[in-house]
Amino acid sequence: LGKCLLSPIVLAAYAYNRSLSELGPGGRGEGEPGVLCQLFAFLMAFFGLAPTLLLLAMALECWLSLGHPYFYRRHLTRRLGATLGPAAAGLCALFCALPLLGFGAPMQYCPGTWCFIRMAGGGPRQLGFPVLYASLMGLLVLAIVACNVSSMRHLYGMARRQPRRGAPPAAAPRMEELDHLVLLGLMTVLFTVCSLPLIIRAYMGAFASDFNENADLSALRFLSVNSIVDPWVFIIFRTSVFRAFVRRVCRRLCSRKASLKGSSPAGE
Repeated sequence: LGKCLLSPIVLAAYAYNRSLSELGPGGRGEGEPGVLCQLFAFLMAFFGLAPTLLLLAMALECWLSLGHPYFYRRHLTRRLGATLGPAAAGLCALFCALPLLGFGAPMQYCPGTWCFIRMAGGGPRQLGFPVLYASLMGLLVLAIVACNVSSMRHLYGMARRQPRRGAPPAAAPRMEELDHLVLLGLMTVLFTVCSLPLIIRAYMGAFASDFNENADLSALRFLSVNSIVDPWVFIIFRTSVFRAFVRRVCRRLCSRKASLKGSSPAGE
């Protein structure tokens, strides 16, 4: 949804060779970006925060189902899951609308096809929102990483305890848990790497007065890369071909480990 709403605006700016502020009507005051630029900044902030909040809900659901199955079975219902999405979107929309009300300031970034919240070069009223946004994003990232690491620990324990039926003792453990383990680990690393630059730039702009538009643009690009690459990682790593590849690699590693143990003096 974010790509479908934002991409036509960018393509129109390139087609007409104009900036977003020139395409849309002017702002309320002199030097303020246009309405289209303000809308773009709101959508960028919203689609940067709302998927993160949904990822946290998914990470919590995965952690509870693996680590606390009785609590999960008793308290988490389909009705609760159906209300989490609209509730998270509504809270994010209210929070990201604060710059439109004066707490924070939208800013057009070079080359004129990007707009986001000003992260440096403003007063306390303008820089308070990016610090709050980065702090909230940082807390969400920490919570997601903690939940995913705990889920990975549970999955690894399940894979160790449940070997494949009919297999010899030295064979690879059950692969279903390992498939989820690899997928969850890669998505966690990708999400963390893509989210941290924006958090760091917001704090540097607010407290170190580091106004570097190119660095801010790179941080926004990292945030966009996550939403582009993450679905492809999920699609590719859930295919049967890749799962067969992971099984083959794990079996070779396990057989090599078993042969090394057998050839050692302790194994003899």
